[in-house]
Amino acid sequence: MNIHLSDVQDDPAAGWPVVVDLDGTLTPTDTLLELLIQLVKQSPFNLLRLPFWFLKGRAAFKETVCSRTTFSAARLPYHEALLAYLHDEKSKGRRIVLATAAHQSIAQRVSDHLALFDDVLASDTGRNLKGRAKLEAIQEKVGTEFVYAGDSRADIPIWNAAQAAILVGVSAGLAKSVRQRSTIEQEFPKESIRLSTWARALRVHQWLKNLLLFVPLLTAFSFMDLGKLATIALAFLSFSFAASATYLVNDLWDLESDRAHPRKKHRPFASAKIPILTGLAVAGALLVLAFMLALVVSQAFSLMLLLYVVLTSTYSWMFKEYVLIDVIMLSLLYTLRILAGSVAIAVVTSAWLLAFSVFMFLSLALVKRCSELISLEQNGKAAARGRDYRVTDLAVLWPLGVASAMSAVVVFGLFINAPDTQSRYATPNLLWLVAVGLIYWLARLWIKTSRGEMHDDPVIYAIKDRGSRNTVIVMGITMIVAHFLVLDGVL
Repeated sequence: MNIHLSDVQDDPAAGWPVVVDLDGTLTPTDTLLELLIQLVKQSPFNLLRLPFWFLKGRAAFKETVCSRTTFSAARLPYHEALLAYLHDEKSKGRRIVLATAAHQSIAQRVSDHLALFDDVLASDTGRNLKGRAKLEAIQEKVGTEFVYAGDSRADIPIWNAAQAAILVGVSAGLAKSVRQRSTIEQEFPKESIRLSTWARALRVHQWLKNLLLFVPLLTAFSFMDLGKLATIALAFLSFSFAASATYLVNDLWDLESDRAHPRKKHRPFASAKIPILTGLAVAGALLVLAFMLALVVSQAFSLMLLLYVVLTSTYSWMFKEYVLIDVIMLSLLYTLRILAGSVAIAVVTSAWLLAFSVFMFLSLALVKRCSELISLEQNGKAAARGRDYRVTDLAVLWPLGVASAMSAVVVFGLFINAPDTQSRYATPNLLWLVAVGLIYWLARLWIKTSRGEMHDDPVIYAIKDRGSRNTVIVMGITMIVAHFLVLDGVL
């Protein structure tokens, strides 16, 4: 029968030191993997150097990685329930020891930040403290009587030698195995990754942006063509899977800056709710699926998808750090979706639509940046972390965003008077109602932004805000009515 020491009165555990693992136990993340991501961010060529560093041995490898990166223990996510337990045990007089395979520099920073541990055991240049090597180090420093808190199969030799085990987020199979050999002092169950957590990580709500692929179908008034509808549906799924794959990678890329952000620090990777390796595996699978679907649509469309992935990755890894270049890139990525929809169903996209899209999406991108800067200003911060933006830039970004919005309206007005438009619509003057709707909708977005009521993603705001939804719906219906009056011969 399995006995928990916490259920036994006057148990001897009060005198046994508690030895605690770091990666996966005290923190749900893997500090070495995070530093490797940081290395690749510094220079992609570091990927080529990693195998050569690894040949020197695990301990030397960790030493090299740590010497070339920076680590912040303050922003690291921690297992709060375990921390509370350890603080409670320390208040009872128990000795608390940190023993980890992570490098000494990482372990010491964590110890200094938490101010909890009496001793620190960690890997250094000559020794990688994992498995039996960690057990030997514990027995040398702590003695043979101790309680060990761990999370993985590599900890089995230590649990077997310990007087009791603390299980932190272990799998059901591993927990059963440990219970058969060890007394369990405390358990902290593994939290399963919820569907809502994956939805946040994959940014499923951002798939709405890929509805832009349907725009050429609508402007060509071919939405009754079932074959083209099916093609665009496949194209939509292809772009959506690819987008989710890039979001996963980008969130890993932005771990440091996300943890410094008041809202983004709760993202699944920043909070370590999803393991890094799991995220990379899912991203790879989604990307493969996306290109398989793209090839079903057409080879030309698959090239458009490739261009999208390259541009969005380049944006995330490079251009997002440069003021104004990032919002221009975002506007082009939105416009690229419209072009990809044209390629998918083999229709020509008008220059009017492309010009309108560039100005419209530039304005929306600037809404996003202004919203983020206003949030920073409200929190007493002067600049955005990981981006070349300052709160004082609002003086320039604000008029630029409004001017872009009005430029989109002007382009739409010129489109109404274009000969091609006049020939396709029996009542083209109805489109002026759409122009008025655009003025109202865009001005509303900017007013909400100025009040600090805008979500830092205008797409999410447009979905949730009833006024925005209704305005967009009315504009769409007005355009369709104006076109079908030609077919019906009403006017």
